Amino acid sequence: MHSFDLTLDRLTKLEGSASLEIRVKDNKVEHVHFKITEFKRFFTKALEGKPIIALPQLLSRICGTCSNAHIMASIEACERALGITPSAQTMRLRTLTMYGLNIRDHALHLYLFALPDMFGKDAFLDFDENDPIQHQLLHDAFEIKAAGNFLSILVAGRSVHAMYPTIGGFIHFPDAAGIEEVIKKLEAIRPAVLRLIKTFEDAQFHFERETVFVALVPKDRFGFINGIIRTSEGDAIPEEKFGEHLEHVVLPYSQGSAYKLEGKAFMVGALSRLNLAKDLLHPHTKESIGKTLDLFPSIDVYRNNLAQAIEILHSIDDGLDILRNEKIVSEPIIKGQNRDAEGVGVVEAPRGTLYHKVQLASNGIVTKGEVVVPTGQNQINIEEDIARLVEDIIEDVPKEKMGYEIEKLIRAYDPCMSCAAHFLKIKWV
Repeated sequence: MHSFDLTLDRLTKLEGSASLEIRVKDNKVEHVHFKITEFKRFFTKALEGKPIIALPQLLSRICGTCSNAHIMASIEACERALGITPSAQTMRLRTLTMYGLNIRDHALHLYLFALPDMFGKDAFLDFDENDPIQHQLLHDAFEIKAAGNFLSILVAGRSVHAMYPTIGGFIHFPDAAGIEEVIKKLEAIRPAVLRLIKTFEDAQFHFERETVFVALVPKDRFGFINGIIRTSEGDAIPEEKFGEHLEHVVLPYSQGSAYKLEGKAFMVGALSRLNLAKDLLHPHTKESIGKTLDLFPSIDVYRNNLAQAIEILHSIDDGLDILRNEKIVSEPIIKGQNRDAEGVGVVEAPRGTLYHKVQLASNGIVTKGEVVVPTGQNQINIEEDIARLVEDIIEDVPKEKMGYEIEKLIRAYDPCMSCAAHFLKIKWV
């Protein structure tokens, strides 16, 4: 029977930093404390007293990597408070903004954070240029990221902290030359993304545990904005009601806020999206990956990485459809009416469901707000996964190697501690 403690001081290849404390007694995990240790930055307090027009750019500073998702969620919440219905073209441009974000952000996680584990490397830059497979992956990574960045810059102004999207529309529109160039870039990276999907389909890391999967599911096409929140238990929750179903759980050892859904731990992210909405993927995507889609729905957390790779392909295919077939013209920003009102915006950030709520006064000043990020929603589920993993491997894996197995599992979630309040110390007791 094993009773021991273990400490990991820092987890690499993640966005942000955190620590982990695990207590094991007689082969049973007594507790897991997944601690988001980055200092709180009080964004929800800072937005109070601000004019509503300033809110999206302020809240984009929550995160440096998925800032454009925060902009989209904040704009949606503000527009609903102001009574604005965005134009069809605005929604297409926002869809393209989210596609650019997901291409870039998923590529960052999959190539730079996840692939080193699969190849037994400490870092992506340790890959061997003389090995044909590793050489190809190195070049694929930067070409995919560059294409995602280019799409984001063309449509939204920047790949992070985008300048062009605003409440009521866009302040700048892509030109014909830029659209032609981005189409070529997206077409060029498609074979690389298919190689990436195959790589993660063949991955040998697996960990299965039943849980509840939650995602915003659009009505007609797979995507990251506008829809209804669905769960693997069959629930359908309107965006504006999502907050009413979330239970805020205070973890005294963590700077991040944790959440349950109707009293249960749950998982958000690409795996949840594929589990709940794989039939809505772009037809070209489904045709290209064929039987790979049969792996979903899945309770294997490592399939989250495969789901991210598939989402890159969908973002390319659906993005190309929009860019080829929809004419983009200059149009005025739609103005709203200041009033006493509340607005909720929900989008699917790369790491999962992102919730923004804003309370507006009749003078256009924000009186209150709330932000619920994906990593906070996943935090309790991660702890439960770690506890189960440790008990599964305690007889077979030496203590000095256990930390690495835990790190791999956490990395599969692609958590963003910058948003949640950052990893990794593990303290075994």
